[in-house]
This record gives sequence, structure tokens and C-alpha cells, in this order.
Amino acid sequence: MQITKRNVELRVDDSLMRVYVAAPKAAGVYPGIVFYSDIYQLGSPIIRLANYLAGYGYVVAAPEIFHRIEPVGLVIEPDDLGRMRGNDDARRTKIADYDADCLAVMEFLKTESAVSPGKIGTLGFCIGGHLAFRAAFQDEIKANVCCYPTGIPSGKLGQGIADTIHRVSEIKGEMLLVFGTLDPHIPEHDRQILIKALENANVPHKVLLYEAEHTFMRDDGYRYDSAAATSAWSEIVTFLERIFAN
Repeated sequence: MQITKRNVELRVDDSLMRVYVAAPKAAGVYPGIVFYSDIYQLGSPIIRLANYLAGYGYVVAAPEIFHRIEPVGLVIEPDDLGRMRGNDDARRTKIADYDADCLAVMEFLKTESAVSPGKIGTLGFCIGGHLAFRAAFQDEIKANVCCYPTGIPSGKLGQGIADTIHRVSEIKGEMLLVFGTLDPHIPEHDRQILIKALENANVPHKVLLYEAEHTFMRDDGYRYDSAAATSAWSEIVTFLERIFAN
């Protein structure tokens, strides 16, 4: 379906947070998705992914995750310098600030007339996958899609050590995890720790494994795998449709 695109501004702890919103053009009510980027923020590849999901009938709200540090609208280039910059921004951001941003985007979605009451999910990539996982601690989140989420077993996310792996029992919704088996940032050992934690907490979940590298769903890099990305998107859309069917 066709979509609309706009930017909104939210104030979180006196910092202006730009949120990119993509939504179906047709009048109606749709599930809302808190949509998290990787460390490069809202560049063209991430915007294309947000637009793609919106076209399936979702109000997608993607915040700039480093708004306390970077200027509004700043896109970090996905090169060596950009990687260093993004990782430094991540280390300088308080974990509590990430959580506050999540609540702000959720509250925004709940006030949107186009969002179905009680139908909110989350989706994220890389660090955004970790943030999407943490968002699942909120009772309102019904569906959680975490694409190659980094740093969950180790607690690497921002300032200090994130307690994410120790709070899995707080998750009330269902989880879909997408991994590349050739991804050095999330080795087999870390994947198993994460999966075991979900099993022990009786969190309904599904794990997708692709013979692909990190960020294989981002279409501007050498690690992009169109076949794996297409398959993953098919699974993601089916998962979300099932959760939000009623």
C-alpha cells in the first residue's frame, strides 16, 4: 500500500528527538512499531526499511537514537570513521536515556489516531536490535523483532553494563530473532545464551538463522544479502500479521 512520510519532534529530558514516521496513506487504524536503526541513525538504507514495513500496514516511528549527542538530522556515514563515531555515541549514551526514548516513542504512538489501541510492537537492527529487545520489557509491546541484536549477553549498549539479559522474564510479548551465522559480532556462544534465556523465561520466540554476515539486511554495504534479507522480511511480515491479527 502507499504510505505517507513525515518527521515529528519529541522532547525527552529537554533534548529534541527527531522521529521519522512512515504510515499507510489509506485512512484507518494500524499497529504501531517502534523502529530502531543501527549506529548510523536514519540514513537512506534504514529509511527504506522503515518505509517497506509501513507499506504492509504499520505506523512506523523511528527515533534518532543519539539525539542527545548529535545534531538533529545527522546521518553517520557507514565507513570506518562513521563506525568509530557511532560506537562512541553509543558508549556515551546512558542506558536509562535509551529507555526514556523508548517510552517517549511509545507514548507518541498511543496518541496517534491511526494506531490501533493496544497494538504496539518493536523492530530494530544491530544496536537497534538490542534496543528493541529492551523495549519488550514494556507490557504494551506485543511483538518484538530483533535483527542481529548486539551486546545483549555482555551488556554492551551504552554507559555502564546493560542488565538486558537478566530481565528476560519481564517480556510479555512474542519474540522473533534474526541472525546471520557468519556474524562475528554475535557468535554462536552469544546466540545460545540469548536463546536459552528466552527458553528459561518461557518467552514465546522464534529464531531465524541465515548463512549471512552482520547487517545483511542493509542494502548499501558489501555484506548485503538480498536473498537472506527477502526471506527474513517474509518471516517478519508473517510474524507481525499473526500477532496483530485480532
